Amino acid sequence: MRTRKTTLHTWSLPRGHCRPPTLRPRFRSGLAAALTVGLIATGCGGKRDDAPSNPGQGNQGQQVACEAGDGRITIATGNTGGVYYTLGGGLAQLISGNTKLKATAAETTASVQNIRQLSAGDYDVAFSLADTAADAVEGKGSFDGKPQKITALARIYSNYTHVVVRASSGINSVADMRGKKISTGSPNSGTEVIANRLLQAAGLDPAKDISAQRLALRQTVDGMKSGQLDGLVWSGGLPTPEITDLTTSQRDQVKFIDITPQLDAMKKINAVYDRGSIPSATYSLPSEVPTIVVPNVLLVREDFPAGNACAITKLIFDKQPDLVKVHPSAKELSKDTATRTDPVPLHPGAKQALGAG
Repeated sequence: MRTRKTTLHTWSLPRGHCRPPTLRPRFRSGLAAALTVGLIATGCGGKRDDAPSNPGQGNQGQQVACEAGDGRITIATGNTGGVYYTLGGGLAQLISGNTKLKATAAETTASVQNIRQLSAGDYDVAFSLADTAADAVEGKGSFDGKPQKITALARIYSNYTHVVVRASSGINSVADMRGKKISTGSPNSGTEVIANRLLQAAGLDPAKDISAQRLALRQTVDGMKSGQLDGLVWSGGLPTPEITDLTTSQRDQVKFIDITPQLDAMKKINAVYDRGSIPSATYSLPSEVPTIVVPNVLLVREDFPAGNACAITKLIFDKQPDLVKVHPSAKELSKDTATRTDPVPLHPGAKQALGAG
């Protein structure tokens, strides 16, 4: 029986009157204030209200009118303070302002939950890490034996794996996490998938060798600040506002560690994992941090109307500068890489928008 996890916070306001959830007083400054301003400029909302209508299905490869129909759609994003949440709100505003569709974005625990609820019909569009999406279509990992009928609108920007520890923890590698309290991310998130694979690649059992704390990013950062956590794993775009908050407030009390020794083992699990680095300027670090990166994909169900898929995909790239204003990770959007979603099939409407046949 499928268990449907409800969103942590959802809200729906008339277009033009969107506001973020109330922040606690101590976060109403600096980066938190900047995030709030960014969210005010984006679309935000709750779960799917009703299905969009679009006469052009076009799911057999035929060309359709690249126009969105009437209706409402919801976008599954991720944790507040993460890039999915911020960029998803911006995408919702972009869709609502340029098509007949009324789009809202909802906070979720991210990739695994997003795909499960996308397949269940609770959401219409979903952000996901490419490794989790690959597991979903192949019926592996968190979707063992249950392949999901999903397709991609595009490959978008990349997530960078952040592994941050307290400087006093004695952790200098993933293997050093044995016996430590580590946040592995929200339950059913793409971060949790990557965290567990990283630990296993270092020879650790996530269920036995560490004290795994399955926490959302805000709670994770609070735990690091209070000293209740020894370290965290987070997969997100650059910069992630909550990580900026942590590194700014804690400075020399926290440090990033190099996880690339685990890359070869990770690539044996999924070929999408790749080497990258977090530039020093991102979080005012002494030097760049080598890390593991994984692409993100924007997903819909197989039966998502082709006209809607084409119109939304085209809009993302035509209006890229508007998304960059919401979050700089949107600078990575490129038609050259957008079609690289294997093994997740590209939706026929997205193929049309991207000129992929």
